[in-house]
Amino acid sequence: MHGFLTFIAWCLALPPAFLLLVFLAELLAGTFSASRPGLSVQTLTRKVAIIMPAHNEAASIARFIAPLLPQLGKMVRLVVVADNCSDDTASVAHAAGAAVIERHDATLRGKGHALAFGRDWLAQDPPDVVIVLDADCELEGDSLARLAETCAARGRPVQSCYLMRSQPDDAAMVQISNFAFLIKNLVRQRGATRIGAPAVLGGTGMAFPWALFKDAPLATSHLVEDLVLGIDFARAGHAPQYLESARTWSSPATQDATRTQRTRWEHGYLQTAMKVALPLVAEGLARGRWGLIWQGLSLAVPPLALLMTLGIALLGAVAVLALLGGSWLPAAMLFIAMALATFTLGMAWSREGRIAISCATLLRIPLYLLWKLPVYLKLVRGKQSEWVRTERSAD
Repeated sequence: MHGFLTFIAWCLALPPAFLLLVFLAELLAGTFSASRPGLSVQTLTRKVAIIMPAHNEAASIARFIAPLLPQLGKMVRLVVVADNCSDDTASVAHAAGAAVIERHDATLRGKGHALAFGRDWLAQDPPDVVIVLDADCELEGDSLARLAETCAARGRPVQSCYLMRSQPDDAAMVQISNFAFLIKNLVRQRGATRIGAPAVLGGTGMAFPWALFKDAPLATSHLVEDLVLGIDFARAGHAPQYLESARTWSSPATQDATRTQRTRWEHGYLQTAMKVALPLVAEGLARGRWGLIWQGLSLAVPPLALLMTLGIALLGAVAVLALLGGSWLPAAMLFIAMALATFTLGMAWSREGRIAISCATLLRIPLYLLWKLPVYLKLVRGKQSEWVRTERSAD
């Protein structure tokens, strides 16, 4: 009986411990490795088109177009795709100085279809590089030039460091969500790059050579079309590159909208991971491509809140089995993995995360895990499959 309990305990403890170790490896590589400066860019030498998909963004789009206007001209143009809008997004964007094309299709919804529509329009006069920028995002400093020149020089997709700009008056749950976003998009991206994996495309602040973009499978209704697109490029030998020196910023969503947004993204992410993670590892092993192997392992790691929630729940279950007579070794192993991950998260906050969350708010992370439970309960009942516009706190 004791042997059977120990066997069950190992079966419960090994999977989360392994995923925690993958997560820990990226945290360590991303926290304690200094970032490398990106390509120094004085002037643009490539023709660049910025595609800005926009759905009902009339209230704020002019504010995000304005910083781009000084960079527009002979080498750079901005095309706003007003996608299935029921407000004045198109007229507001045009008045703000952007070229605007309108798309109306109630059956084919989602950002991928808007990008494909914009690409078809650009094909009349193709650029060298296409930059995708959401209508609620801004590129910091010379990030546009850095993205474009790096993309053209490397001949593959390039993803900027995409972060949420936290404000002191943001709700605690929003700040913690922003911190989790920073861990994913800055620390883990940097760590995976150090390890040798392709970058994860984040949907905005990303650049593509036209030679790749013109044939890319954009017109999908997938909830995480950017994630899938990056995997497709990596498999085809055009692994996306992470460029930390280029930064893309967005305003955080309201507290209710943050949970809605995370529900959409995490359901799409988990759906993709369950289908793709292990095949990626197998493909990487078969082709001798380390980057694909690690990309598959990294994709298997659940979003941070779910990873920690599962770790705590399974640690409790394994501890109960030990109390009933099983071995304590599985519980000890999982506890050590959880403790190391938590400690390294603290180090990551100390080095990078202060811009997203205060020390006092960190103490509310247990409440955040409870706050996220409805997201995972919805996953059990059925994955979200429909795109929903995110309401930003700045709207």
